[in-house]
Amino acid sequence: MLIGFAVSLVIGIPLGLVLARVRWLDETLGSLVLGLQTLPSICWLPLALLWFGLNDGAIIFVVVIGALLAITVSVRDGVKNVPPVYLRAARTMGASPLAIYTEVLLPASLPSMITGAKLGWSFAWRSLMAGELLFVSVGLGHQMMMGRELADMSQVIAVMIVIVGLGLITDYLIFGSLEQRVRERWGLNA
Repeated sequence: MLIGFAVSLVIGIPLGLVLARVRWLDETLGSLVLGLQTLPSICWLPLALLWFGLNDGAIIFVVVIGALLAITVSVRDGVKNVPPVYLRAARTMGASPLAIYTEVLLPASLPSMITGAKLGWSFAWRSLMAGELLFVSVGLGHQMMMGRELADMSQVIAVMIVIVGLGLITDYLIFGSLEQRVRERWGLNA
């Protein structure tokens, strides 16, 4: 999960930045990204199994696809929604193209990036669970399937509660604290 999510962040953030700033690329590759985002990530599992075989590489690929598209779209939209006056002001003050990215675009689009990471995490988590349900591997999805095969409803419900609990803990500890810091930095707390 962590490997797939990290790969998604490393690819998705720069890809979203490029799509937001290069119009012809956004009109071509951006449309493809939006189209692929409508495809449930579990649909990639058969292709991943053909490419990577019956191993964890297939699950990691499905997790990456699940998170990557949401992160890319959120970053692209966040950068596109940066007020143009910020860019004009930076250029007027003599900012280099690199400084425009690091000092203007990235900080101004940070709330969208955090939202994209949060969405990416939830899509990656769902992809992992779906992959484990369909592909035999050691994990919570496998435990849920074992409960189903043994007709043990309590095990199935217990695993579902653990999945929800882990999702809430991750959201609260990681993304909640990040969002709180950004809100404080931007003066958005009442």
